[in-house]
Amino acid sequence: MRPTAGLVRHRPRSGARAALAALTTALLSAALLAVPLAVPSASPARAAEDVTTEDATVPSGSGEDAVELDTTVYVPASATGDDPAPAVVLAHGFGGSKQSVADDARDLAGRGYVVLTYSARGFGSSTGQIGLDDPRYEVADLSTMLDLLAQRDDVQLDAPGDPRVGVAGASYGGALSLLGAAYDDRVDAIAPQITWNSLTTALFPSQAGAVDGATPAVTPSTGDSGVFKRLWSGLFFGAGSVPTGDGLLASLTGGATTGGGAGVPDVDPSTLDSAAVEQALTCGRFRADICAAYQVAAASGTLTPDIAAVLDRSSPAGVLDRITAPTLLVQGTQDSLFGLGQADANARGIAANGTPVKVVWYDGGHDASASEGDTADLRDLVAGWFDFHLRGDGTDPGTGFTFPVPTGVGAAVGSVQGGSRTETATDYPGLAGDEVQRTDVPLSGTTFPVVTPPGGNPAAITTVPGLGAVTAALGGTTVEIPGQFAAFDSEPLTDAVDVVGASTVTLAVSSPTGTATLFAKLYDVSADGSQTLPSGLVAPLALTGLSTDPTAPTEVEVTLPGIVHRFETGHTMRVLVSSTDQAFAAPAESGVYAVGLADGAVLAAPDVDGTVTSTSGATRWWVLLGVLAALGVAGVVVAKLWGARRRRQLSVVEPDGEDVPLRFTGVTKSYKDGFTAVRDLSFEVRRGQVLGLLGPNGAGKTTSLRMLMGLIRPSEGTISVFGHPATAGAPVLSRLGSFVEGTGLQPHLSGRDNLELYWAATGRPLEDAHLDEAVEIAGLGTALDKRVRSYSQGMRQRVAIAQAMLGLPDLLVLDEPTNGLDPPQIHAMRQVLHDYAATGRTVIVSSHLLAEIEQTCSHVVVMAKGQKVAEGTVEEIIGTGGAVLLVVQGDPERAAEVLTGLGATVERADEGLVVELGDLSRAEAVAALVEAGVGVDQISPRRRLEDAFLSLVGES
Repeated sequence: MRPTAGLVRHRPRSGARAALAALTTALLSAALLAVPLAVPSASPARAAEDVTTEDATVPSGSGEDAVELDTTVYVPASATGDDPAPAVVLAHGFGGSKQSVADDARDLAGRGYVVLTYSARGFGSSTGQIGLDDPRYEVADLSTMLDLLAQRDDVQLDAPGDPRVGVAGASYGGALSLLGAAYDDRVDAIAPQITWNSLTTALFPSQAGAVDGATPAVTPSTGDSGVFKRLWSGLFFGAGSVPTGDGLLASLTGGATTGGGAGVPDVDPSTLDSAAVEQALTCGRFRADICAAYQVAAASGTLTPDIAAVLDRSSPAGVLDRITAPTLLVQGTQDSLFGLGQADANARGIAANGTPVKVVWYDGGHDASASEGDTADLRDLVAGWFDFHLRGDGTDPGTGFTFPVPTGVGAAVGSVQGGSRTETATDYPGLAGDEVQRTDVPLSGTTFPVVTPPGGNPAAITTVPGLGAVTAALGGTTVEIPGQFAAFDSEPLTDAVDVVGASTVTLAVSSPTGTATLFAKLYDVSADGSQTLPSGLVAPLALTGLSTDPTAPTEVEVTLPGIVHRFETGHTMRVLVSSTDQAFAAPAESGVYAVGLADGAVLAAPDVDGTVTSTSGATRWWVLLGVLAALGVAGVVVAKLWGARRRRQLSVVEPDGEDVPLRFTGVTKSYKDGFTAVRDLSFEVRRGQVLGLLGPNGAGKTTSLRMLMGLIRPSEGTISVFGHPATAGAPVLSRLGSFVEGTGLQPHLSGRDNLELYWAATGRPLEDAHLDEAVEIAGLGTALDKRVRSYSQGMRQRVAIAQAMLGLPDLLVLDEPTNGLDPPQIHAMRQVLHDYAATGRTVIVSSHLLAEIEQTCSHVVVMAKGQKVAEGTVEEIIGTGGAVLLVVQGDPERAAEVLTGLGATVERADEGLVVELGDLSRAEAVAALVEAGVGVDQISPRRRLEDAFLSLVGES
């Protein structure tokens, strides 16, 4: 693969700048790598129990994906072959290793659990590359660990090969526990902490759009686009992108760890492959597809389908309905990486399956460490969860909701003894059907012009990722740039307002381009005018489809960040909307938006009623146990029912899947605002067909294609590709090639570099790309090695089509493939698609050019207003009408001249002349042609697809 970018070499810093840089790096690293795992501390009765450790290197995976995982098992003296114990797997955070959770493992082992820790692939002394909790790799490795535990005679079994086991982890490890419970039904209980529901929504958030307000922190899911969380993403990539020491050598030697002493391989530099060196230095320990996705995101700041596919496959969001293990969700209120909305989505998705879910919010997160008291309380909570669900000991912890008591005080630097006051509710609002209560606070303010500066600089400063505690130490200082924001205030509050969750407000926005990137915040303004941004959190908004007329703006529903905060009496609640934020990528183009409040808009602030518990330590835990005991009866019933119906949900493969590459069955896509884009759509495509998807603008064609590719989910119905469900990240989608909604090409790279970078993101060998064949089909020629910025629109289109054909996919999906092509290129493309389908592959073409569909496709589905109005072969759709197809001998121009003189209307087509006879009979037409010396080979009924289309759409 050609290099896509040179290495970035930082200039040396001197003096104070170097010290500041070192401090910043250290704090950022601490925020990312040293997030404490809230696992149980040893109880006094068991703390002194003898614990032995067993280190081993365990193989996992096969072929090129085989790795060696560095493991340690902590065995309490009480766990024997005669008296086996439940097990717990502890997963570490991103950038850590098994050593990161060693103290926690020893504590759990002191409580009588067999505890397994290991360094994930790409971390510590384990080999392999980082896949971001990919089900094919990291999740499969977790199953290997369960296999290992099942072979031990000191581990309790539920069945042969099935250990009694819980999984806990924070951040990276928390997502692994969720995904592990979804993919391996041997997991009996999980305690994921400060982790994600959707990596796409977390790293490309957009909190615009209607939401179901039943739960306190529900947040809109990212749609087609989001705002790139630039600083956090860079921190993640930087933590794993540059291997050093034996990590670098392992990347270059395939993981060899012998010969050099002390685990360092003895390597002859002359034997190293230069491409491998470049790959290791550019991508470090990341897999190539993740590296490619980050490079595209960092360069463009945009969310592409390929990036979304990489992030979605590592997201629990798509598999929550498989989780039947009781789940304790712990999320921090001081977290600009994975906010409260991520835990909210996990809670809703898991509880919908009838699985017991308990939600705990605490005062901490990726931006600020929890106090020592809070950490101890969280450990006790996790201990109670595992004790009850793995051992059947203790009181049922139930399915309640615990959160900090709202105060007007921000987070403090460092940790202190004791814990914060908390409130506990019977259930997490919305999971049992009861919606969260909201307080409507009227806002006022005019319409503001909001300027976006060129390149997004200077930018507003809210909080530095990972440095929330430092921000708090500076008094919650933020910087808003004059001219770059609009502000809307409440009247001074006559009563305190508690906000527990995500508030909502409706704005009125217009933009000259119809698009805008904005950042919404909820400030607490004191009586003296000073303002504080609770938790330093921001809600990015990626807006499209906006009005270009400032006098008729578009109303936009906005969900503000999820917080726990009290706005005191006499304070003002301020919604501030800015055009920049230094933590996110901003558009390079300058612009001016008009931002105001929608008519009658209010700030809807959520609140949750709960019982205030004690302040810290063991005393608080026993009080909490007392409260939960009173609420535990229903939880016991749920737990018993769950135990009786525990199962793994498996997808059923359709038996005719290879003969029917695509099947839509009763597919409907509706949005929260009530708009239905697609309604009850059913059709199927057979192998070797070229299917045309026809419909006017707004018919639902693109929405249908996006559902097919797993980019959005149907509200109802099913879509199957080769017999398998077409869900986000589904392996079967690797058999699909697509070109939908723009080329997505990187202008600073050549066409060849774009194709190779795209293919690298699939993680498959370059020789499988059939690059030369795709290039020849698209007719790119010598322009392939020129930069894309020099291409015409037609050339960009052809590169994008070649990209879709890489790997010669079995199902090819093209949206408006002939846009920008000239007539000879269109003719060539038509033949390409015919030839492609003739090999037994299947092609779907969506186009507004009816003549192209008519001459290219064998079958047609016609849509209007989101519904199918006709389906069949082109001939069946066209049927018969007032036109004929005429094939003549000799000069067709002479034939057209004769027929036009008789009042007929004539159009040229590839197969002959299409003639609207009008009052002229067929016999008269043939006689006139013969008399004029024009021979007639064929005359048959003919109606153009355009006629049929207009008739069908008009009828709908």
